[in-house]
Amino acid sequence: MLIGVPKEIKKSEYRVGMSPNSVHELIAHGHQVMVERGAGEGIECQDAWYDAVGAELVNSPQEIYARAEMIVKVKEPQPHEYEWLRENQILFTYLHLAADPVQAKGLMKSGCIAIAYETVTDAQGGLPLLAPMSEVAGRLSIQVGSYALEKTRGGRGILLGGVPGVEQGDVVILGGGVVGTNAARMAMGKEARVTVLDTSLRRLQELDLQFGSRISTIYATRASIEQHVMRADLVIGAVLVPGRAAPKLITREILCKMRSGAVMVDVAIDQGGCFETSRPTTHDDPTYVVDGVVHYCVANMPGAVPRTSAFALNNATLPFIMLLAGKGAEKALNADAHLLNGLNVYKGKITCAAVAESLGLLDYIPAKEALAL
Repeated sequence: MLIGVPKEIKKSEYRVGMSPNSVHELIAHGHQVMVERGAGEGIECQDAWYDAVGAELVNSPQEIYARAEMIVKVKEPQPHEYEWLRENQILFTYLHLAADPVQAKGLMKSGCIAIAYETVTDAQGGLPLLAPMSEVAGRLSIQVGSYALEKTRGGRGILLGGVPGVEQGDVVILGGGVVGTNAARMAMGKEARVTVLDTSLRRLQELDLQFGSRISTIYATRASIEQHVMRADLVIGAVLVPGRAAPKLITREILCKMRSGAVMVDVAIDQGGCFETSRPTTHDDPTYVVDGVVHYCVANMPGAVPRTSAFALNNATLPFIMLLAGKGAEKALNADAHLLNGLNVYKGKITCAAVAESLGLLDYIPAKEALAL
């Protein structure tokens, strides 16, 4: 199969869909790989490295989209990119369609086969292609939240760990999954007081066994969320409902009761955000203030540490890229139920129920049925 790797063009996005090592592996298995010049510069992977492992270097993304049978990216295609997609062409990347009806309609119009990293599953019920970036985003959320708490950044002027004789800051984490767990680890490392809220008692029990008395675990209800958020210095929105738009856990009414200068980091912003006042921001201009509360809502948080993120993502995606390249889309999707769960758009139809429900689109057909047509 001929696989194309275009350079990412979303603002402040420096990751790359495939590293030279991943390209080398595919070429060793008899596939061809096209890489846009400069695609790996953001993670210090030079064009010469891709050339050395046998990739074809091309000068324009248009050539990649025109020739490649499969496009491998990191972030969702931007409007002019999905206009380049072709019928039956495979697109393998993060999509986050539940919060992006314009992109969904663009992909449907193209007739492509769009497989989203974020809805591919595994035998343990996890999301193996989302997990590496969730780990990065969870750890990064405390780092950026701590920075935003500085007075010159609009925050309360709080040092999360405090100092002897001065109490430490309060970190409240909404969601105890991969993001929340990694955020808790980092917050504990800074010696903050940490509270994690979740609706899964099993997950709360696991966190209690893992971290013991170093964190508080609370069952999430509207009342308990409001109670803990009101006294928080830093709130991490770490909620994920696979494929669906994130629920709005902090309303404007609750926000008005929070401490002035508190910080909220919405890691769920790719799925629409879990705070009512959230709107996507960029690494260049990451924060804004509503009712005295600092909001950090960068839609591609792991892009801030692209080298770490890109290699972690490549480790997870390579086996699935190999499967798609080796068997072709239809055979690969039929052979692997977990990869099939990643199918979001197939030749003009939405094939992920959660996406269809969030967008209210009528052109929905279950993935298995779509492949049988």
